[in-house]
Amino acid sequence: MISISETAQAHFAKLLADQSQQTNIRVFVVNPGSSQAECGVSYCPEDAVEASDIRLNFNGFDAVVDAESAPFLEEAEIDFVTDKMGTQLTLKAPNAKARKIGDDASLNERVQHMLETEVNPQLANHGGQVSLVEITAAGIAVLQFGGGCNGCSMIDVTLKEGIEKEMIAKFEEITGVADITDHEAGDHSYY
Repeated sequence: MISISETAQAHFAKLLADQSQQTNIRVFVVNPGSSQAECGVSYCPEDAVEASDIRLNFNGFDAVVDAESAPFLEEAEIDFVTDKMGTQLTLKAPNAKARKIGDDASLNERVQHMLETEVNPQLANHGGQVSLVEITAAGIAVLQFGGGCNGCSMIDVTLKEGIEKEMIAKFEEITGVADITDHEAGDHSYY
């Protein structure tokens, strides 16, 4: 699930030597599966390990991962690098913002994954997000916008020139998109 380089393992072992015995590290994701997902590493005393946690054995310590974070830490890499700026611990988790989906995933799952991994990161730059409500029998992906997209004057361009074109090109079953969001200015508007 997580690979930790030899230099990072040595770094953790050195840090853990100053902690109470049987202290390990916890690797976690806050807000997993969202555009706000953040990964972190912290000390994990033995009494903080939950029965549902996953233990990964490394050189001189265990990395503990909670069950909710586990699917989002697939293919994660932790390294300890030295460069001109000094030393730093790096954590790369390519699946933190969206759970990896299987080859047998349904059309709804594949469309939602595309929205989470390709569209929402772009919309997040403007404080917005979009989610899939349903896919109709006619192949129309019905979407709900939120955040900064609510009340945005460019929503039609985003919907038709961006999302719809990408979605139709990626999924042969999709024939178009529809927006059910109330974009009229009012108390519900983001801005």
